Amino acid sequence: MCKRCPWLDETKADYVEYHDKEWGVPVLDDKTMFEYLVLESAQAGLSWYTILKRREGYRRAFANFDVEKVAAFTEQDENRLREDAGIIRNKLKISATITNARHFIEIQKEFGSFCHYIWSFVDHKVIVNSYQTLEQYPATSPISDALSKDLKKRGFKFVGSTIIYAHLQAAGLVNDHSLDCNRRQEVIDSYAQLGLEYQAV
Repeated sequence: MCKRCPWLDETKADYVEYHDKEWGVPVLDDKTMFEYLVLESAQAGLSWYTILKRREGYRRAFANFDVEKVAAFTEQDENRLREDAGIIRNKLKISATITNARHFIEIQKEFGSFCHYIWSFVDHKVIVNSYQTLEQYPATSPISDALSKDLKKRGFKFVGSTIIYAHLQAAGLVNDHSLDCNRRQEVIDSYAQLGLEYQAV
């Protein structure tokens, strides 16, 4: 029988597909990293599934997650997005996404890529945790605390430590697939091909 993480609602086929194909797979390109960051920041105060269902809406609304195009959005674009039923029409979150895109580009210029910047917080090694039950999963970590603090200092919004920990999980900097999840070892086995080291905790 296929075992999966305890947090997953297996009655939702799209949620299962996300878990089985994307969650926890290391992200090494800035375009995908920006997409994940947009979606995670939109999640603040909401369930992840609420955002996942609107993913295509976000893709259409935010220029297929092209960070340069999003950074160039105007007040007119913000007004348009506040009428877009395909996304969460929260004025502050929409504005934050545009602002975050601009700061994302600043980090790219400073570090060569956003991925190089964010992976430095885990010393460019995947952290592989060992959780079995839902109760064992943390909401934050010292690394998410530090990254959240640095992003806020750089002007990012909706990047609290809880949101950032979820981002680290989704983008594969942290492997939080449970000990009995079939995907756990599959993801670990992919590290060598990606040129990544990992540290089991």
